[in-house]
Amino acid sequence: MVRTRISLTSTERQLLDAEAERTGRSISALVRDAVTQVYGCKSDAHTDLNAIKTAFGSWAEQAEDGKTYVDQFRFGSRLEHSAL
Repeated sequence: MVRTRISLTSTERQLLDAEAERTGRSISALVRDAVTQVYGCKSDAHTDLNAIKTAFGSWAEQAEDGKTYVDQFRFGSRLEHSAL
């Protein structure tokens, strides 16, 4: 690991302190996770747009709609109440 010094506003530090207290994780771990989540993403807008274009219309050949298909796999009394 490379040691890095950063400057934070008091509000940013309070947010990190609160999250560290809530989760039991160190501030360093929280910062590393945030950096990875924001800057470590391998895809870009162009890649995402191509994936959307590729998937668009992929259900068109199906005989049933998506809701009917998914409902086949659901179970339990909560479904009876959701139709109300």
